[in-house]
Amino acid sequence: MAQRSELKLDLGKLDKGVHEAAVKGLQVAMEHLLQVSREQVPHEEGTLERSGTPSVDPATLTGAVSYDTPYAVRQHEELNLQHDEGRKAKYLEDPFDSEQQTMQELIAAEIRRALR
Repeated sequence: MAQRSELKLDLGKLDKGVHEAAVKGLQVAMEHLLQVSREQVPHEEGTLERSGTPSVDPATLTGAVSYDTPYAVRQHEELNLQHDEGRKAKYLEDPFDSEQQTMQELIAAEIRRALR
């Protein structure tokens, strides 16, 4: 079972250039979230960490980061599991919450470039 966090942009109707910039910004934001979450994901052999992947649906302007191992959800949700220093449960939810401002700025920067 996979663990997934998702971000959906609602920008109304956009011209093609701005839409493409929003897609690019969303991809950059999801890659940023993946990087931050990889620093917190529980690490034994690195399988869970390597399973992380960003994705973007251009049609709906939805971006996601998911970890896909049979134990991803359990590692994410069970707060009583023991992890190495700096590694923890909520390895995706916490960065998703704490990195909102940065992700929004990354998306906005791409859109601003398209508007120039």
